[in-house]
Amino acid sequence: MPDLGFHTYGKTRVRLLQVLRDRRAHDIADLNVSVLFEGDLAESYTGGDNSLVLPTDTIKNTIYVLARQHPFSSIEEFGLILGRHFLDRLGHLAIVRVAINETLWERIANHTTAFVQSSKEHRTAELRLTREAQSIVSGIRNLQILKTAHSAFFGYLKDEYTTLAETRDRLLGTVLDADWTFAGSAVHNFNELHRSVRAELLDCFAVHESLSVQHTLHAMAEAVLAKFDAIQNIHLTMPNKHCLLVDLSRFGLDNPNQIFVPTDEPSGFIEARLSR
Repeated sequence: MPDLGFHTYGKTRVRLLQVLRDRRAHDIADLNVSVLFEGDLAESYTGGDNSLVLPTDTIKNTIYVLARQHPFSSIEEFGLILGRHFLDRLGHLAIVRVAINETLWERIANHTTAFVQSSKEHRTAELRLTREAQSIVSGIRNLQILKTAHSAFFGYLKDEYTTLAETRDRLLGTVLDADWTFAGSAVHNFNELHRSVRAELLDCFAVHESLSVQHTLHAMAEAVLAKFDAIQNIHLTMPNKHCLLVDLSRFGLDNPNQIFVPTDEPSGFIEARLSR
């Protein structure tokens, strides 16, 4: 009989909107939650024995019930609540994985109960809990950023197929995905850390004298590790979203880095992880 290797099951893409009304200005959390189990579950695959299988519909219902019973202030906090609940209840589980994707909303002006979704950015958390340990990875997805100065690209390898011209003044645009892993199992002020890490990434992107996307990515990750002792490693992906200078010479016009065509595809892809 073939060997059953890795196996997991659970519930994914559970939508949840929490409204905290215990204050004058309401707070909302718009989440997409996934919970996956690993443990003594092989017989459900090999022999059809469901005696240790908690229905995935029950997992979904539990997410809603725990959100009601334990109003949470951060997605990391809610992930810990979910993971510990299932480990405490189900002795045959070895690992519970929780992944949460949060769609971000901002208040409209000074209104306390009205919100606007102003970008495609998401906040993320991925948690792995066992009975002995836990790991927490927080992150950002789809943060679109652009700088119009302090960016160059020259001195690169060329061959007979190279057509790209060197430049010491170009637009640098990317869609940043970032995730950072916390050292140890301490519980932090995750909301404040998320705001601070995001601000550090953006500030470094803005001021860095970039010689390439790789150069700036490394500087951004290095800045985060230098400032936040609680973070063990950070992983960034920064596809190079090109803005191509339009040739206006046929119309008798120059183009001093003023008019561009944004292009989404194809794009360069740059990725790295820095650790202590």
